Amino acid sequence: MSQSNTLTVQIMDKEYCIACPSDERSNLESAARYLDGKMREIRSSGKVIGADRVAVMAALNISHDLLHKQQHLDHQAGANREQLRSLLNRVDNALAQDPNEQGS
Repeated sequence: MSQSNTLTVQIMDKEYCIACPSDERSNLESAARYLDGKMREIRSSGKVIGADRVAVMAALNISHDLLHKQQHLDHQAGANREQLRSLLNRVDNALAQDPNEQGS
């Protein structure tokens, strides 16, 4: 593996060397910073002890947030589809009206 395809990130004071395409380096760095922040937040709460447990709790929290946001986006997409359907029906009805009735 060439050095240009790897990225070293630091999470909870440990270094991890990760294979990464050059066009994804910035995204991976951001993801590592986000994960590090979540893990430090959980560790500092004092409720979870041990790096493995902290990592699992961070993964669960991040997964929960992701699923919650996906559900919100799905709901919003459904509402947008309904609104679009309603607007298309109004346009269809307006176009289907008799032109002689529009002047009345």
